[in-house]
Amino acid sequence: MGPMVLSLGGPRPPPRPRLKSRPGVRAPRPETPSLPNRRRRRHRPAPPSPPMETAAPVSSSPRTVSEIYRDYSARRAGLIRALTSDVDEFYAFCDPEKENLCLYGLPNGSWEVALPAEEVPPEMPEPALGINFARDGMKRRDWLSLVAVHSDAWLVSVAYFYAARLNGNDRKRLFNMINDHPSVYESMVDRKQRENKSGGVDNSGKSRHSTKRSSDGKMKNSRSAVVEDGLEDDEEHSETLCGTCSGLYNSNEFWIGCDSCERWFHGKCVRITPAKADQIKQYKCPDCSKKSR
Repeated sequence: MGPMVLSLGGPRPPPRPRLKSRPGVRAPRPETPSLPNRRRRRHRPAPPSPPMETAAPVSSSPRTVSEIYRDYSARRAGLIRALTSDVDEFYAFCDPEKENLCLYGLPNGSWEVALPAEEVPPEMPEPALGINFARDGMKRRDWLSLVAVHSDAWLVSVAYFYAARLNGNDRKRLFNMINDHPSVYESMVDRKQRENKSGGVDNSGKSRHSTKRSSDGKMKNSRSAVVEDGLEDDEEHSETLCGTCSGLYNSNEFWIGCDSCERWFHGKCVRITPAKADQIKQYKCPDCSKKSR
């Protein structure tokens, strides 16, 4: 017989219910009121995961000897144009009242007077800074000569900046290719000396430049135009680039001009000989021939 339970002062209260939990699941705890002066700990969010590495964009910088040489030739042609045929426009751009300006030769054969790059160090070698400040303090010819000398130094520095990964033989070959052409300073001085001579310009380069052009008397390319009195400036020919290989004009080589796009080409690049050019009434370059089909 079990123990007897005596009830004092009334009926016995019902038993307190118990929370049942499923196996493996803890029963929730009853909520407790938060104290007014109690601070809750704030959990810092997890730091974001580092972004996945992506492939670097393909650089358009010249890498091979031929690519670096073409870049050099185009920039050189632009600088020569700025200091010779476009010299008045260039001189006006270099106002001493403006900020420090630089003369850039661009890979497309043009030139530009602009502010230097804001990045330090710059992405590539920069030309002489502040060429406009000395413009009015020097004779015009001396100032242009100074700009030409600095431009030559800049051209070589850009070429060898791109040639940093070439081996010794390739760098030597690049130097010889660059050294085959007169410098910007030499081109500017030669141009000035020819202008000072009356009728002293050699006109023999016309037939070499294009046999077809000399036969019909047409010169449509503005970069290699003949002056009105029939004299031809060889310096403007030296600024002409081949439409195929981007090589500079050489009076010892045969060139031919396209009547459609007015570009000039080495005869060997488009497989045209002087004898074959004499038999062509209207020449179209390979690109224009494809478009006309």
